[in-house]
Amino acid sequence: MGKLVLYGLEPSPPVRACKMTLDALQLQYEFKLVNLLAGENKTKEFKLKNPQHTVPMLEDDGKCIWESHAICAYLVRKYAKDDALYPKDFFKRAVVDQRLHFESAVLFQNCIRNIALPLFFRDETEVPRSKIDAIYEAYDFLEAFIGAELYLCGASVTIADFSVISSVSSLVGLAPIDPKRYPGLSAWLARMAGRPNYQSNNGNGAQMLIDMYNAKITKIV
Repeated sequence: MGKLVLYGLEPSPPVRACKMTLDALQLQYEFKLVNLLAGENKTKEFKLKNPQHTVPMLEDDGKCIWESHAICAYLVRKYAKDDALYPKDFFKRAVVDQRLHFESAVLFQNCIRNIALPLFFRDETEVPRSKIDAIYEAYDFLEAFIGAELYLCGASVTIADFSVISSVSSLVGLAPIDPKRYPGLSAWLARMAGRPNYQSNNGNGAQMLIDMYNAKITKIV
């Protein structure tokens, strides 16, 4: 196995999804901090490796891959002992892919990024109520996805769970989850939080992002 290097920063949900996948696969890797707020992702050296200059980025023996879902799927395909985290069965994989696309388009883009960009890069301090409502709409979908299952795609954890928990754990500071309204989602959150090394791989970084939100937001309007 070549040397694995993960580039990113702890508060980033996609970076944390990759860290959970690496941990589940018991892979050794080097973590290189890239401070986006300081523009460290826009250096000539970094853009030569990743023209999109985003994190996370994985470097595997000199070859670079970016975008967390692509990274997680790659890691399972190349290094996993079985396909449990990303099933080869066409239908089961399609379900995992659907959850991954939901996380990317709805949870991360429409919920997290839609709030974070104005706060951190445009110096806005107020969050429209409609953006909080969008988070709860996403929770409604997740509750339906989980149903009576243990995880997002059935009885066992997949990379979709790592991806979605990285975002949801970053949103609960803005939109708390009522266990009476969301019993399945609440149970899933607790189940994920009980996984080995959860706090170091995801919990601490999620709290960092929540704290960053709280430091910038003056009110929800």
